[in-house]
Amino acid sequence: METNYAEAERYYQAQEKVKNIRKFYEHLTVYLLCNPIIIAGNLLFSPGYLYFWYSLLGWGVAVVLHGLKTFDRFPFFSKKWEKRKIDEILEKEKNKQKWE
Repeated sequence: METNYAEAERYYQAQEKVKNIRKFYEHLTVYLLCNPIIIAGNLLFSPGYLYFWYSLLGWGVAVVLHGLKTFDRFPFFSKKWEKRKIDEILEKEKNKQKWE
């Protein structure tokens, strides 16, 4: 029984990972399709003021952060960090209960 639960949990985690990867690629695709339109509009209607850089840089940073999070390369708040914090809190609670 325990094996089936562990296998189902691993399957669910893999399914979530694939869903997150798909969402990242959708985000990247929209970024790559929309920014040329923004650039063309900027150059066509107000070439004296190049504002498309705000979109490229701001949205680009968001895409990079999304990719880092999706592929577990984000140095902060990763799954390992979450597990360490949970263990730390549980240990504090355990020690607190000992002294009460």
